Amino acid sequence: MSFSLPDLPYPKDALSPYVSADTLDFHHGKHHKTYVDKLNSLIDGTDLANETLEEIIKKSAADSEKANIFNNAAQVWNHTFYWNSMKPGGGGKPAGVVADKIQEDFGGFDKFAEQFKNAGVTQFGSGWAWLVLKEGKLQVVKTLNAENPMIQGVKPLLTMDVWEHAYYLDYQNRRPDYIDAFINNLINWEFVSSQLE
Repeated sequence: MSFSLPDLPYPKDALSPYVSADTLDFHHGKHHKTYVDKLNSLIDGTDLANETLEEIIKKSAADSEKANIFNNAAQVWNHTFYWNSMKPGGGGKPAGVVADKIQEDFGGFDKFAEQFKNAGVTQFGSGWAWLVLKEGKLQVVKTLNAENPMIQGVKPLLTMDVWEHAYYLDYQNRRPDYIDAFINNLINWEFVSSQLE
């Protein structure tokens, strides 16, 4: 199976001013595309060539000789999930089941937001902040580089990319400002709800 770069779920300028069209052009059109192209070349003719992206991630994560395959496969998955984690006019407090679950597991939206921001700010170097479902409870976790929580057997619900290429054109070194914009203006809570259900 050959993978292709998925279209963004919105126009390139739709997240502006929080994430600019220039950032999406660079981040999606170049970085994400490179991961897709590299993955296709790495799995061509191997026992992973006909596997789903999730299976490639799980199988290559357990094999140190397939680290390059894992890194590219996980980055393809993570980025696709990240695009869907955002929407124009998003962010702020969720409603419905997600709001109830956040209240139950974090003690309120503000406590979730504080943990999520802290995970993003304190991720040293490149990586991701995640909202996940683990053993029926919501948790905030962070991962390094291409790592994905699914390899620990937990379900991703939301992710925020904190690699510099996600924010540097718009925020330079001000990662906390990017994270505030993500939480307050970009989170696609409908997508989170669909993952939770």
